[in-house]
Amino acid sequence: MKRNLTVKPIAVAVAMLMAGASFSAYAQNAVEKEVKPAAAADAADGAEGPQVVVTGIRASLQQSLNQKRNSDSFIEVITAEDVGKMPDKNIADSLQRIPGVSVAAAGGNEGSFGENDRVALRGTPFGLTLTTFNGHSVSSGDWFADNIIGGGRSVSFSLFPSELIGRVTVHKGSQANLLEGGAEGVIDIESRKPLDFKKPFSGQVSLGGVYSSNSGKKDPQFSGMLNWKNDTNTLGVMLQGFYQKRSLSRVGQENGVWYDEVKPDSAVAGAIPGSAGGRVNYMGGTAWFEQVRTRKGGLLDVQVKPSSDLMLDFSLFHSELDAPNINHNFIQTVGLETGSKGGYPVGNVNGTYRGGIVTGLHTTVPANCGTICDGYSSAVQEEFSRPVAESKSDFFNVDAKYRVNDRLTVSGKVGTTKGVGNTQSGALGIWMPWTGGGYTQNGADHGVIYDTPGADKFSMGGRQATPYTYGSHVTANDKETYGQVDAILKLDHTVINSIEFGARVAEHKRDLRSIAINDYASLSNPANLPMNGLTSFPGKFNDLGVNGAGYWTFSQDSVNQWLKANSDYNGKEQFQSEFQIKEPTQALYAMANFGSEGFSGNFGLRYVRTKEDVNRYEITAPEQYGLKNYTSIYNDFLPSANLRLDVTKDIVGRFGISRTMARPELGMMAGLDLRDNQLDGNVGNPNLRPIYANNADIGVEWYFAPKSMLSADLFYSSLDGYVTYGKSKTTFYNQLQKKYTEYDTSTPLNTTGEVRGLELAYVQALPNGFGVNANYTYTDGKETGKVAGSTCGDQGDCTMIGTSKNAYNIGAFFENAKFSARLTYSYRSEFLNGTSRRGAAYQAGIGTLSASIAYQLTENLAITLDGKDLNNPLSRSVVKTPGSDDMPGAFYKNGRQIYLALQGKM
Repeated sequence: MKRNLTVKPIAVAVAMLMAGASFSAYAQNAVEKEVKPAAAADAADGAEGPQVVVTGIRASLQQSLNQKRNSDSFIEVITAEDVGKMPDKNIADSLQRIPGVSVAAAGGNEGSFGENDRVALRGTPFGLTLTTFNGHSVSSGDWFADNIIGGGRSVSFSLFPSELIGRVTVHKGSQANLLEGGAEGVIDIESRKPLDFKKPFSGQVSLGGVYSSNSGKKDPQFSGMLNWKNDTNTLGVMLQGFYQKRSLSRVGQENGVWYDEVKPDSAVAGAIPGSAGGRVNYMGGTAWFEQVRTRKGGLLDVQVKPSSDLMLDFSLFHSELDAPNINHNFIQTVGLETGSKGGYPVGNVNGTYRGGIVTGLHTTVPANCGTICDGYSSAVQEEFSRPVAESKSDFFNVDAKYRVNDRLTVSGKVGTTKGVGNTQSGALGIWMPWTGGGYTQNGADHGVIYDTPGADKFSMGGRQATPYTYGSHVTANDKETYGQVDAILKLDHTVINSIEFGARVAEHKRDLRSIAINDYASLSNPANLPMNGLTSFPGKFNDLGVNGAGYWTFSQDSVNQWLKANSDYNGKEQFQSEFQIKEPTQALYAMANFGSEGFSGNFGLRYVRTKEDVNRYEITAPEQYGLKNYTSIYNDFLPSANLRLDVTKDIVGRFGISRTMARPELGMMAGLDLRDNQLDGNVGNPNLRPIYANNADIGVEWYFAPKSMLSADLFYSSLDGYVTYGKSKTTFYNQLQKKYTEYDTSTPLNTTGEVRGLELAYVQALPNGFGVNANYTYTDGKETGKVAGSTCGDQGDCTMIGTSKNAYNIGAFFENAKFSARLTYSYRSEFLNGTSRRGAAYQAGIGTLSASIAYQLTENLAITLDGKDLNNPLSRSVVKTPGSDDMPGAFYKNGRQIYLALQGKM
């Protein structure tokens, strides 16, 4: 079975490439689609702003390499064509092919959803990379409650479709005129501009659909753009819009739900010698996630040029992701029942114990079990539905640029941006009677085989003979209002060419509100269960090498109807989870640009003042909360210097040093994320300080042929303030128990760390329209502070969150005037995804195969076929705890996605 699956994605990719005789090369941008010669690309590169006159893979490649070569600092550039020739459905898809960039298909440890969502630089946590849009800040929301609670800095790229791109610039080094907040770098998304288009009237439309293999459903995909400018090139208007839908069906197994200690007086300890104090799988099982994602929105841009010296630009953006979903969980609890308490006949419990783990556990129901079995359950069926799950991103920005004279140019920005995360969640939980059963583990690399008699038929009883629910309505608003002014003064100096200086003020606000679900008395009545919605788990669990297909469950519609009839979201306000944060900042900078024949660069200083005003609710008396304020002020000086040297006409050397900073995730300072069953969770720390990085980069680039480059970069970053997690015990209200309970909690703490590594990149345009590209990144990131209570301090595991030691991309492309094809494989090795009181969750290495082919039917019409995740990648995690072998965590497969579209332009 597995052998066939290994061959299958390659066969799919080859079939797609062979089908290229009837498909085409299309351009992502909306102007000249024919392949331009390299000279045209070179000419366009000297113009200001993202140019859209360059088309074709090879011309686009030349443009990107020219911009990288001519930069004074360490950057990578993606142009619109780089995206247009790949199945990139959001901007993170594009960025994953850049050396030193790592992406994840989730905002936390919720698992992959078949779409890249977060982006980080050089193996560090997402919050250390700043994302901007046309040079200004941008807020985004999340639909997943854990990320709503704990986030606030990192951007969800699921809100930014690839159609928005004119150019993306990744700043790996720093310089004084860059917005602060990216300790490891800045990603700037640049949209097209109306006056950059060649024709007075231009338009583009893409009509198509996507087929998702796991769900078996086809959904519409639409994007369009209209651009107009007057004959004098003084007024231009551009409107972009998108509507993209996808039906997701993720099959999975979640074993890291709850690994815990074998209690000394439990039935497991009595039956399996030596197992007391070891680890047993308390709760784990089958997880089937269904979601319909609808992304819609648009960008309006108006450029006005009243005179040759003045340019005004007004941009308005809105994007929203509507993503209602349900997670069907069939969770076995045999380990919980027999590993946490005694009283069960040990003669009916047996198993195997190896490496500190109960790797096999088997129980049978004794004859005439009576009241003993009445208090046990073999499994719990929990449908966790989010009928409302949405995220939004908006901004309004005004840019102005005025040339005072031949020497002085002044520019500025003023605007506001807002992100919203909003989700309503509710569970339908049913405990099954005690039927015995057990599980068999075959190492951390393989799924667990669960034996749960009666799992294929509805039954209820054991611990609780009535249905239950828990859930909440969580909403976060994230908003920033900003204004800045910048100036550049040209000098008649033999070395110093110009001086740049400026100032910025901003106020960032974030608030979170949480309302508990309010269940009616009717909810606990079994007669009100939606029995007409009984269904079963799909058969695709066989792809994971686990059982679970055919287990009973309820449909999403029936669960939502049950929740609507028996509950509402007007319950108790969860003050313990709520907070308000206000963060005013001010910045000043000055930077000198220098250069003469063969070398250039810059050096400068940025001063930043940050005030953190954190308000959160804390327990002041039993069952009473009061709002407590925490205020901190930070004054930071951030110097930087960059040098570019032409060693020969084809070889460029670079060197950069800088001190940078990132502010901690807002949710880390005040958020509260609890697991009521496991009695653990994360609680924010309002005293977190910023993360500072002292960075050094050295690199060399060899442009050995047209549209070709070979490069190597060494980087080092010393982090002061890196956020790790310590341990604590705190009392909070428990929704399941409906009382105040003590939790084992993890609290974010500042510590130190360091990151070092190597980036290698190779790209070459070959004769006859062919080309190849490859890059490799080695990253060694680790905590160095050994804070007491942290995993590093107590257990010696000093792995840095988000660090993959090895990451690489390999690809090949072909194009001519009519046809283009591109194939890419991306891989990143294991990385730490998060820690808790009960262990560390590591995301296993994962690789994805993508392909794109296209054919130009006419001058203005093209057809495209894209394949994403063609190898049906397995997203797998491993749970590591001290004193035991690695344990299987979660296993997910989202299936393949095939996109077919008709592209038109005018």
